Amino acid sequence: MELQELREKPHLSASGISDYIDCGLLYKFGRIDKLEPEFVSDALLLGIAIHATLAEFYQSKMVGEKMDVKLLHNYFELHWAKCAYGRSDVKYKEGEDYNTLLMKGKELLSVYINDLPDDNFTIVGIEEPFSFEIEGLPVPIIGVFDLVLEDSSGVITIVDHKTSARSYSNSEIDNSMQLTIYQMAAKANGYAEREILLRFDALIKTKTPKFESYYTTRSEWDEKKTAWSPL
Repeated sequence: MELQELREKPHLSASGISDYIDCGLLYKFGRIDKLEPEFVSDALLLGIAIHATLAEFYQSKMVGEKMDVKLLHNYFELHWAKCAYGRSDVKYKEGEDYNTLLMKGKELLSVYINDLPDDNFTIVGIEEPFSFEIEGLPVPIIGVFDLVLEDSSGVITIVDHKTSARSYSNSEIDNSMQLTIYQMAAKANGYAEREILLRFDALIKTKTPKFESYYTTRSEWDEKKTAWSPL
């Protein structure tokens, strides 16, 4: 089932749960009352455009084609225009505008393609929707795996692409509810008998852009704590 179809039915998501934990009122305004925000952040739109561009990159890689940096930049320019061109509701940070973020996005993607290590992973899924149920919850949890990889020994790696203003700490990675939910979703959607690794691939928007990969795992106890938490 496509993600849009899943979203049309009552559901929870990792991002929605995080919104609720961070600010219940914000969750109510956005997720229940469906109030339109006064503005959209430039960081959100940049992340959307980069996600879409990386999906193009991996679609190309999946069929055995290697996308060069120029083509990657061209795809980003198209996705960035689709996200932000001509919009009056985008709130840019001081000193930023459409063109500066166009250049920043290209710089981030250059770092990504240059620093991404060569590997022998098989691409199993790109932008793969999921849905699963937790006992006691009246609605399913839905979401999307940005990337699903399999190595030669059959280990599955669930990858989530991030754009961030700073590096992540080990504690943030090891305690990320999102990654715990992704492992639970993977087990409920065909990977229960596989060893599963979880990975954030982060493009860091520092003055000199960086690309960092963070690996982690989750135990059955981690899954149980998440299932028992007051979602």
